[in-house]
Amino acid sequence: MPGTPFSLEVTPQVPQRLERLHELANNLWYSWDRPTRTLFARLHPTLWRHAGHRPKAFLKRVAQSKLEAAAEDHVYLNAYHRVLSAYDTYHAQGSRVRLSGQFGEDDLVAYFCAEFGFHESLPIYSGGLGILAGDHCKAASDLGLPFVGVGLLYRQGYFFQTIDGDGRQHAQYVDSDFDDLPISPVRGADGGELHLTVALPGRELQVKVWEVRVGRVRLYLLDTDLAGNSPTDRDIGHRLYGGDRQTRIEQEIVLGVGGVRALSALGLNPTVWHINEGHAAFLVLERTRMLVAGGLDFASALEAAAVNTVFTTHTAVPAGHDHFAEEMFRRYFDDWASQLGVSPDQLMDLGRISGSPDFNMTALAIRGSRFQNGVSAIHGGVSSRICANLWPQIDPQDNPVGHVTNGVHVPTFLAPDWYDLFDHHLGYGWEQRLTEPGCWDGIYAIPDQQFWAVRQALKSQLFHLLRDRLAEQHARNHGSSAHLDRVLRLADPANPRALTIGFARRFATYKRATLLFDNLQWLRDIVCNAERPVIFVFAGKAHPADQPGQDLIRRIAEVAKMPEFESRILLVEGYDLRLARRMVSGVDVWLNNPIYPLEASGTSGIKAAMNGVINLSILDGWWSEGYDGHNGWAIKPVADPDPARRDREEARTLYEILQDSVVPLFYDVGPHGLSPGWVAVAKRSMVSLLPRFNTERMLGEYIERYYRPAAGQWHRHARDAFAATRDLTHWKRRLREHWGGVRARRLDQSPERIRFGESLRFELAVGIDGLDPGDLRVELLFGRPSETGATHKHRRYEMRCERRLEGDEQLYSIEVQPDMCGKIDYRFRVYPHHPLLAHPYEMGMMLWL
Repeated sequence: MPGTPFSLEVTPQVPQRLERLHELANNLWYSWDRPTRTLFARLHPTLWRHAGHRPKAFLKRVAQSKLEAAAEDHVYLNAYHRVLSAYDTYHAQGSRVRLSGQFGEDDLVAYFCAEFGFHESLPIYSGGLGILAGDHCKAASDLGLPFVGVGLLYRQGYFFQTIDGDGRQHAQYVDSDFDDLPISPVRGADGGELHLTVALPGRELQVKVWEVRVGRVRLYLLDTDLAGNSPTDRDIGHRLYGGDRQTRIEQEIVLGVGGVRALSALGLNPTVWHINEGHAAFLVLERTRMLVAGGLDFASALEAAAVNTVFTTHTAVPAGHDHFAEEMFRRYFDDWASQLGVSPDQLMDLGRISGSPDFNMTALAIRGSRFQNGVSAIHGGVSSRICANLWPQIDPQDNPVGHVTNGVHVPTFLAPDWYDLFDHHLGYGWEQRLTEPGCWDGIYAIPDQQFWAVRQALKSQLFHLLRDRLAEQHARNHGSSAHLDRVLRLADPANPRALTIGFARRFATYKRATLLFDNLQWLRDIVCNAERPVIFVFAGKAHPADQPGQDLIRRIAEVAKMPEFESRILLVEGYDLRLARRMVSGVDVWLNNPIYPLEASGTSGIKAAMNGVINLSILDGWWSEGYDGHNGWAIKPVADPDPARRDREEARTLYEILQDSVVPLFYDVGPHGLSPGWVAVAKRSMVSLLPRFNTERMLGEYIERYYRPAAGQWHRHARDAFAATRDLTHWKRRLREHWGGVRARRLDQSPERIRFGESLRFELAVGIDGLDPGDLRVELLFGRPSETGATHKHRRYEMRCERRLEGDEQLYSIEVQPDMCGKIDYRFRVYPHHPLLAHPYEMGMMLWL
């Protein structure tokens, strides 16, 4: 049309009767409360879908007449008031965290992460790390834990994925309108927006602080897209995991340094600092700088910053840990050295690891923390070995890296279809008893027909969404409607009888999305049976810079187009939280076959299990702890150094399980139209896994193992102007100076054989090189010999310092009566000891005799 178009936006006025819709739209509580989301959807279902399920965006676009009609609709008003009653009750309830002198009402956990995944309406996440961080915040809200989150606000977030007709992934970035997101600018005492500055080379970066309400907790997001910044600086926070190495280090400086300053400007004083993955590790340097400015020397300030810092690593390969070239780190941080009272080399040393000249963020996080963990039992062991050189004289199995196995937020990922059944068979209030195993036994009492009806309804919902997504994908790629009908003929929402197996996650090579295609003829034999059809649904994104990951997508598309696999292999684009929720609840089997031991935890299988989906997975990550032999199927990792042979053998196991167990059991249908054996496995999966792999259990372990001790450490160190910290720092310096002179020799000559009930006396002469006897702990270890030569399941006995010998030697002794028979190994060791050490081996020093 001729003429110049001018833009005008007309915002509807929410009637007074419904005025709290704005409050509900600004609290991510809606992300795990289905009735709240339904309130918005009922006003205009089509607009709700077009608004991307974003309540704030929806309320800006819905017709005034719809709102006014709802304000007079008694049915709608009743639903509105029920939601408000639940919302107010939730926010008014007391804390469920056991408070004590070690962790009390005045304590506060600050949780830093580069991404948070709550809901598709706040697109600042890419995958598992972000979803886990979002679930962590939701669980903190549920428990009433004193807790704040800190992250970055990305204008574009992660990319939107499309897949063309040849299987090529295309990344599309879309700017978010911040007015449409559930965020609000933080305002200072003067009523103005809270801005802070972060120094970058040759300039001061302006950072704006936003607030997100997540139930009862707050998340603060840092934004660099401000008019006062240069165009380059405005782009620092433009994309999640986008840009070059310079952008990456600047993002991490904003997150770590800016995050600490934001909390300080808000008057918040955390007593526990949690670094969730190494991206936020620069917070260690900023906290140290603030403590130096308060009067501590550098070593004491670093110690004080570390004593209440928790670091969680999610990476299972050394190359996955963030690192920056020395030149780049120096360009950004050499000026910090003078503020900290150290040389630039000393500052660089905080991120050094053997074998690399780069500054390693995991090394900084570990040196700047006293509590470290992986995210499953296997991953804790892998991480302890990866980081072993930071405790050079400690066996990896003994170093401070522990583990807390991930869980998922049940209210977010448990499909609402289950709630009525659970209310009836588990009893009202089951949501408050998530970690009680006995609570879930009621699932066994659910009649098989009712259980299966829910499972089929969930599969039907998935099929509806798949048909919508694939129809859009097909139309954009200029496919014919006849061909689309052929592709979707088995995914029939009206008759969801086909066995459906899901694979949805990031397309990275170690996750082996194409392992299923190792032997296509065998796969044909399994799935191409008209009486027992099988559908595989694939979804996920590959990082735009990951060409091998994108090649996996092309391979899946290639196989899916083979005539025999049409309708049996579906590749769906645009994987997001909405599709994830439908897939983890709607498929029959969840497939996961990563290379062992590279799956740090994996949580998608947990989300599937809680919805009655059965797992078929490599025994890695969480599944190695969850599998009990009866609640799913396991692929035992093959210990073969040849990757091709390993993949071939594990693919063989996968085919055998599908052919001999999965397909026959699913189609062993009885007179009621279901497989009793299948339902029994699905029920056992829910009963055995739901109480163990939820975020309430996970967060409870973080509180007891890490948050409570970290807060206690902070209270001990902070009193009396950090007198304890200064003493500990002085003690550590003295230990390092004298440790090289510590030595031990054996004085006794115990027999090689004794009778049960007899005692043995052991004596060591320990040269302490000017240290105090109390600075050292001398131990005797008893245990069974193992094939590797190590002492297996040893028992520790502390040896007592009796008296001084000649020179600097001290006599340590112990009398022991062995309580087991057979071959026994025993060993002696010496290591530093101080009551303020957070972990007995945190010094990384150990002398073995």
